[in-house]
Amino acid sequence: MSDAVIVNSSRLKSIVWNDFDRVKKGDTFVAICRHCKKKLSGSSTSGTSHLRNHLIRCQRRSNHGVAQYFSAKDKKKESSLALVTIDQEQKNDEVLSIVNLRYEQEQIKSEHVGIGSNSLDQRRSQFDLARMIILHNYPLAMVEHVGFKIFVRNLQPLFELVTRNKVEADCMEIYAKEKQKVYEIFDKLPGKISVSADVWTASEDDAAYLSLAAHYIDENWQLKKKNLNFVTIDPSYTEDMHSEVIMNCLMDWDIDRKLFSMIFDSFTSDNIVERIRDRLSQNRFLHCNGQLFDVRCAVDLLNRMAHDALEALCEITQKIRESIRYVKSSEATQATFNEVADEVQVETKKCLCIDNPLKWNSTYFMLEAALEYRKVFSCLRDRDPVNMKFLLSDPEWDRLVTVTSFLKLFVEVTNVFTRSKYPTANIFFPEICDIHLRLIEWCKNPDEYISSLALKMRKKFEEYWYKCSSGLAVAAMLDPRFKMKLLEYYYPQLYGDSATELIDDVFECIKSLYNEHSIVSPLASSIDQGLDWQASGIPGSGKDSRDRLMGFDKFLHETSQAEGSSSDLDKYLEEPLFPRNVDFNFNVLNWWKVHTPRYPILSMMARNILGIPISKVAAESRFDTGGRMLNHNWSSLPPTTIQALMCSQDWIRSELES
Repeated sequence: MSDAVIVNSSRLKSIVWNDFDRVKKGDTFVAICRHCKKKLSGSSTSGTSHLRNHLIRCQRRSNHGVAQYFSAKDKKKESSLALVTIDQEQKNDEVLSIVNLRYEQEQIKSEHVGIGSNSLDQRRSQFDLARMIILHNYPLAMVEHVGFKIFVRNLQPLFELVTRNKVEADCMEIYAKEKQKVYEIFDKLPGKISVSADVWTASEDDAAYLSLAAHYIDENWQLKKKNLNFVTIDPSYTEDMHSEVIMNCLMDWDIDRKLFSMIFDSFTSDNIVERIRDRLSQNRFLHCNGQLFDVRCAVDLLNRMAHDALEALCEITQKIRESIRYVKSSEATQATFNEVADEVQVETKKCLCIDNPLKWNSTYFMLEAALEYRKVFSCLRDRDPVNMKFLLSDPEWDRLVTVTSFLKLFVEVTNVFTRSKYPTANIFFPEICDIHLRLIEWCKNPDEYISSLALKMRKKFEEYWYKCSSGLAVAAMLDPRFKMKLLEYYYPQLYGDSATELIDDVFECIKSLYNEHSIVSPLASSIDQGLDWQASGIPGSGKDSRDRLMGFDKFLHETSQAEGSSSDLDKYLEEPLFPRNVDFNFNVLNWWKVHTPRYPILSMMARNILGIPISKVAAESRFDTGGRMLNHNWSSLPPTTIQALMCSQDWIRSELES
């Protein structure tokens, strides 16, 4: 701009011209920032708002004096803002220079501040900050960390920084609001609720927490989960106290009368379950006298049986680890191992690696890979008997083959159960029956080492089967691809000549459930209400007097009974099975949603049964060898705050996912 002329700025009234040069080139005026040299329009018709906005954002300009660029008519009050400058020569990150400077901030109702095209809603921003902490398990104290303060002030100087206590109060307010939403959801639910109970621990101490979660199928036939409570439980609590804690939580949510079943860990005391069931049965809240109330977690059962298998393999597993460590100990031994693998023509691409003891499936994968290299390890033992003395003998290899097949089944079934975030109850019966058949077969193994292990696992399985088989069978019957046929297929294999009697017992349970649902069905109540007028002798009482077909309703009801019309259950069982191989993405809830008008009573039953969480283990922790642990950022907080954070996190995440 060699031919440009700088215009005398003394005639320019706006304060922004203290930071701009107004340059004329021909007939065009340009404003050049004195700090970053950026060119903007300097025409008198363009005004100065865009220049003020640039100065507020200018990276090369000091933040000092930013308040003077706010519109004068909006200045209402003064407040102080601490801006931070970092001494670059100081290596200690905590040595900071805090420069206090005052600026004039506009006062708008609801704490809403506008700067050019930007805006700040202080209250909303505080809640966004609290929600971020809840969602990501951040520590509450992060709002007082120096680095966080610097970041926020540079990002938005007008945001009023909050204290730890303030953000904790905001989290509690979010919890109260979200809890009210969940109350309203439960109040409008068309069906029953199943509740899972889980125990958590804290990493820093021996504190234990009881987590309760509600599982239900909503009005759109979507399987949902909501955390209810996260309460501290003392190790000194008696069984009575444990059951009382759970009952108090249920009554606080006012869902004790809506409860269908509860899901516990396999090791939960039967006495605790019985006390809760007795309390609920006294008020006749439970279906089938509570026969389906006590449900145990299927994935927890698989984990416990896998633990038995790995415990039996303890010495063999340790030898495998030592063998892998030797192979990996140097490039020379690894090269020798690879050469031998080529010689014996090992075709596997699996990699030898040490397992993670906290994930039992990783131990299975380590053992599975070692079996692929069995010939290689045997050759190495012959070449280097001194260093490879810890290798397995042939009987040990044979036992490893058998027990690894057990683990393979447990891994596969666990993956089936946790493939979906919210699996429906109908998928569990065939998988559990298959495990049952395998255990019967394994117990017949001539090797006492294998048969004794199988008997130990079978004992755990039969405890589970005794409590849960009826619920699993009813859920399978409610799958239109199976109905009663799946029982008729598996029970003869499991029970032989006793199968018919046991199938009849399950069907009696199904009929009892159906009859109980028919009593509370809106369809049944509407029929009763439609016939009330006849009993009272006042036609049309409480009804629209113009309805001339109420007599027809009575006639239809009486004739259908006389003709012995079949129930929903009869119609459902008489109709052909839905083809199993037609739709590999078959969704049983969608099927019942579509067929609710055809089976109004049976669909109510399906809603309650299919909503039972036969497994309550999250996919990310399905192979964990230990229990669930509370994040260390929150473990030292007060119990009420921990509960608010844990429950709010679940509710907010569910809302974001939906």
